[in-house]
Amino acid sequence: MALPETGPEIREGEVLDVLLDGRLKVLQKKRGYRFSVDALLLAHFVRLRRGDRLADLGTGCGVLPLLLAGRRPGVRAVGVELQAELADLARRNVVLNDLAGRIEIVPGDVRNIGFLLPRGSFDAVVSNPPYRRVRSGRINPDGEKAAARHEIRGTIEDFVRAARFLLKPDGRAFFIYAAVRSVEILARMRAAGIEPKRLRLVHDDRDVPGAFALIEGRRGGGEGLKVEPPLFLREGGGYTEETKRLFAELAPAIP
Repeated sequence: MALPETGPEIREGEVLDVLLDGRLKVLQKKRGYRFSVDALLLAHFVRLRRGDRLADLGTGCGVLPLLLAGRRPGVRAVGVELQAELADLARRNVVLNDLAGRIEIVPGDVRNIGFLLPRGSFDAVVSNPPYRRVRSGRINPDGEKAAARHEIRGTIEDFVRAARFLLKPDGRAFFIYAAVRSVEILARMRAAGIEPKRLRLVHDDRDVPGAFALIEGRRGGGEGLKVEPPLFLREGGGYTEETKRLFAELAPAIP
């Protein structure tokens, strides 16, 4: 089955998802790795300026560069992805959304970032890295899901070091990470010279502990962390009004 006109082919085991009021089209695996709400949360949290050069570490199917390049027309992005099939999927998603001139997908391992991209060449780095230690919980039998969830092919230290390598002086790094491991990522960032500057916890509901931490850091920044009000995703079985506004603000930015 192929998309209408000149669109990329939908291959066996893939599905085309149309999101954000039809403005974002994403090819994904039916049973492999699929992005979730955390990617949307991070995209909304990120602050970019016109003309910024952005790197996404562990881009998966490319959803973060698609969202962020769409929000800021002058932004150019590079997505780094270790898994070859996902990197190919990301390339096709870039074409599908008419962003081939502004987004590049680079196959490779963030642990070898110096062989992939030049040092100090990005204004901003974003990442939705694996949240779980290798020896914590059940490892998913699906290889793509396992690598996305557990630190099989890179720890949080590896992702933070790669971000530090890529950032220009005063450049910004944006992460979403498991709230329960917030102390570790904040410590890793400071040790790498990326000072945490902004933090927001995300809760699935008002009466449950935080699920995610959204974090912004600045390379070479001074001490001082702004802790923003928490975001509650759901209440009474549905999305909160703030969550609905968040999704609505993402949608118009996509071409």
